[in-house]
Amino acid sequence: MTTAMPRLLLIDDDTELCELVTEFLAQEGFTVDVVHTGTEGVERALEDEPSLVILDVMLPGLSGFEVLQRIRARSAVPVVMLTARGEEVDRIVGLEMGADDYLPKPFNPRELAARIRAILRRAVSTTAEDPLPVIRVGDLELDPGSRQTRRQGEELPLTGLEFTILEILARGSGHVVSRDELYREALGRRPSSFDRSLDVHISNLRRKLGPFSDGSERIKTVRGVGYLYVRRSDPGQV
Repeated sequence: MTTAMPRLLLIDDDTELCELVTEFLAQEGFTVDVVHTGTEGVERALEDEPSLVILDVMLPGLSGFEVLQRIRARSAVPVVMLTARGEEVDRIVGLEMGADDYLPKPFNPRELAARIRAILRRAVSTTAEDPLPVIRVGDLELDPGSRQTRRQGEELPLTGLEFTILEILARGSGHVVSRDELYREALGRRPSSFDRSLDVHISNLRRKLGPFSDGSERIKTVRGVGYLYVRRSDPGQV
C-alpha cells in the first residue's frame, strides 16, 4: 500500500525561485502547486486543502500577512513563511499571526525540506488501529489523534506546531522541559541564539490558554532551562 506524496502549496511571485524550489522538493518526494498572488493563494489553500503552505511575505496585492490571516480564519493548515533576511519583525509578526515556522531569504532548499518534514511528521494524525490516549491535565484535554485541544470543554484554535509544543509540555506536566528538547522534538532543529520561534509560540499558547483562575500562568518559564506546564492537583483550583 503506497502513501500519497504530501502536496504543498507555494505562494510566491518570484517565478525563478518557485521553479528551483519546486524542482528540488519534487526530488525530495513532495508534490508542489504554485501560485503567484495572495488572492489565488488564499483560494487554493482553503479549497485544495494542501498538506502545508509555503508563503512569501512580499506579494503583489494581498501581503503574506493578509493571506495568513485569511487562511487562519478558516484553516489550521501548517504554514512556513519566507521573509527577507534581517527582517526580524516580519518573522515575529508571522509567528504571532499563526505561522508554524519561517525561513529568511535566501535560504538553502535542504533547510526548507527539513523544516517541512519536521512539521508534517508531527502533524500526522494517529491511525484508528493505533490510537493514542487523550491527555488530561486539570481542565485541559488534548487528543493526539484528532489534534484537538479543549479547555473546560471549549475547543481552542491551535496551530499544528502550537499543539505539538503543548502536547510535549502536557505529557511532562509538573516537570521542566528544556528548550533544547522542545526545539528538537517540535521544531526539528537545534536552537540558535537568534531564533525566537519557540518564545513566540509559547507566548501564543499562553494567550490562547489563558491563565488559571488565580491569574497565574499555566506555562511557566524556568530561566536558563526551559518551560513547565503547571499541574494542579485540585481541579477546583483551575
